[in-house]
Amino acid sequence: MSEADFQRSVDDGGADHLTGMAMPSLALPATNGQEVDFATLSGLVVIYAYPRTGRPDVAAPADWHMIPGAKGCTPQSCAFRDHHAELRALGVDHVFGLSTQTTDWQAEAVARRHLPFALVLDAGVRLADALNLPRMEVAGETLLRRLTLIVRNGVIERHFYPVFVPEANAGEVCDWLRAQGSDA
Repeated sequence: MSEADFQRSVDDGGADHLTGMAMPSLALPATNGQEVDFATLSGLVVIYAYPRTGRPDVAAPADWHMIPGAKGCTPQSCAFRDHHAELRALGVDHVFGLSTQTTDWQAEAVARRHLPFALVLDAGVRLADALNLPRMEVAGETLLRRLTLIVRNGVIERHFYPVFVPEANAGEVCDWLRAQGSDA
């Protein structure tokens, strides 16, 4: 995919408040069968939030490609998969994807795309509410807007928002971590 394939997202300031915030203590189900509480994870954690993954047997919502920031969830996940070893080498202890989709729906994406990390479900947008994450309503569903958080020992150190050209986001995260030096 190229930039021409995406509706450009505009920075509406919806994530400006996140840097420096502590992650709330919430146990969220993950596709690996465990619950994840981002507040309790030590070390460096990358969490990329996305609206929804597609499935080959289910049509996307009408005009999905026309919604700024909607298209590109699978390329973003695949890029984090492809950069996973590099992220680990740069000091990242955990990588997670985050959406409001069901764990079963996300588990299908993990298996089909061979993701080496878990996807986490924010049912009822509890995490989104606690952090006031940017979201959108599409076809009666509350979906997260695409953003990426770098969390160190439970505190948000950096955010990427809006994420434009989702497949480039993992590389941007790696570039930022490299720029931080060996302390990242």
